[in-house]
Amino acid sequence: MKRFLTIPVLALAGVLLLPGLAGAHIVPGTTHGFREGLAHPFTGLDHFLAMFAVGLWAAQYRGRAVWMIPLTFVGVMGLGGALGLAGAAMPGGQLGVEIGIAMSVLVLGALIAGAARFKLSWSMGLVALFALFHGYAHGHEMPAAMSALSFSLGFMGATLLLHGLGLATGFYLQKETRAVRAVGAGIAVCSLCFFAAL
Repeated sequence: MKRFLTIPVLALAGVLLLPGLAGAHIVPGTTHGFREGLAHPFTGLDHFLAMFAVGLWAAQYRGRAVWMIPLTFVGVMGLGGALGLAGAAMPGGQLGVEIGIAMSVLVLGALIAGAARFKLSWSMGLVALFALFHGYAHGHEMPAAMSALSFSLGFMGATLLLHGLGLATGFYLQKETRAVRAVGAGIAVCSLCFFAAL
């Protein structure tokens, strides 16, 4: 019972204390490389929560889905970054991208809270859609002078770390389904901050 109460409370308190509630954005005029890319997902709660949630949701599955769902997110996020860097247009423009990012936090949190599991191809398709928005946002904001490859590798590495954190949390709380659902609900509620900031 003690673990049931303390783990979700500490996890939610930790993410709520992270800076940048409205989101992580690249600051013009600063240097960017692998190290900055690695740190970047930790500077915005929207990206942090979505990436953590992908891992936590994947932990509710079994077999190859556990690693295929997170790897799908990372791979498609890289594609989205390339599209953003190339200046490709997205439906709804930048506002549409920001709505997509906020929706990713809401939907993934709700799926965790509801312990929802889909066919693997559908789950991969869903995280791929969300990953496209997350990747595009950062590719689109990236200045031309930035080292896109090294920054992107750092960003993708951090994404894998956050997926791993979500997976580890999910495995640790395997027998505490109510705790996992509570964390999912908390993630979904946090998405309201991002919608309010649009």
